[in-house]
Amino acid sequence: MNPLKNVVLFGATSAIASAAARELVDADARLFCVARDGDALEALLADLRVRADDPEGNRILGARADLADIEGHAALWQQAQEALGEVDSVLLAWGTLPDQAACNASVDATLQAIHVNGTSAIALLNRIAPDFEARGRGVIAAIGSVAGDRGRQSNYAYGTAKGMLAIYLQGLRNRLFFSGVDVVTLKPGFVRTPMTEGLNRAGALWAEPETVARGIVRAMRRGRDVAYLPGKWWVIMTIIRLIPEYLFKRLKL
Repeated sequence: MNPLKNVVLFGATSAIASAAARELVDADARLFCVARDGDALEALLADLRVRADDPEGNRILGARADLADIEGHAALWQQAQEALGEVDSVLLAWGTLPDQAACNASVDATLQAIHVNGTSAIALLNRIAPDFEARGRGVIAAIGSVAGDRGRQSNYAYGTAKGMLAIYLQGLRNRLFFSGVDVVTLKPGFVRTPMTEGLNRAGALWAEPETVARGIVRAMRRGRDVAYLPGKWWVIMTIIRLIPEYLFKRLKL
């Protein structure tokens, strides 16, 4: 079991990551939170410090950064390590839900969607993996999506990025297995967050961020290879992957 005592949250102000941060603080973890929106980050840090009884900010720390800017990753990772002493866990949790129609009409929009949701995360993973490998312990987790399991006409730019991230994590997991480091791929289904506002979010397939966050912390602690969140999405995606291509394209998903 991974202790999750010194954790870096990249993209900490997302609804899912914020809920995970609260779960971790309740379990007495020290956190270094990174987010692009400075005001949202300060609000999150203030809330977490109250929960942790840490008014001086000795256990709950953070930094503002645009994680899509890969040139800043090295300095940011160094800052996080210096702040916490020794990092035993990281969670990558940033991303956007692009407009597929806009991507269809623009090469730049497509490449930007893939960068924000895929290649920027891969760049950071490539940066931090050697340090975990050298220590020989810890857990690296990243939020992918069920959208990365199969290309759907409604969101395949996003799905491409998440599918690419999942394959990278799979390879990294196999590489770091021999060093004692767990690499966890997290695949949420439909979650009621600001990112999905404007969609029809009724029905049993939708989950709350808090439910997904509990699953994330549990998967990280156990060192799961892949975790569908909630767990019923494993069954759903298994069925979807079995649908023949000639039929799947007619479903207009």
